[in-house]
Amino acid sequence: MSAFWSKRQSNDPIETPENAKRLRVRFVGRVQGVGFRWTALMVARELSLTGWVRNEPDGSVSAEIQGDPSHVGAFFSHMLEEMSGRRASFVVDEREDIPVVWGERDFEVRH
Repeated sequence: MSAFWSKRQSNDPIETPENAKRLRVRFVGRVQGVGFRWTALMVARELSLTGWVRNEPDGSVSAEIQGDPSHVGAFFSHMLEEMSGRRASFVVDEREDIPVVWGERDFEVRH
């Protein structure tokens, strides 16, 4: 992980910022069986993002990512950095702005 990221305890709840942004994203490529969801969890928590990530039956991974707009944007570059050197390769197939879920307090892996 990059040194500039603020460390937070994984059990500390995250407050929804006033300027929060939420994206629904679909990742395609080699994204299952390579630690993608758990890396997304780690990256999201380090960036104080909320939402969720899950594997889909078609082999893609879906996620909803919410937080400060600059942190939401940073999520993608940090995922590329963290997944480099692994067997993973991915692109964002779909990306949509969706309404913020006020009061959401964490990021989770869904099954």
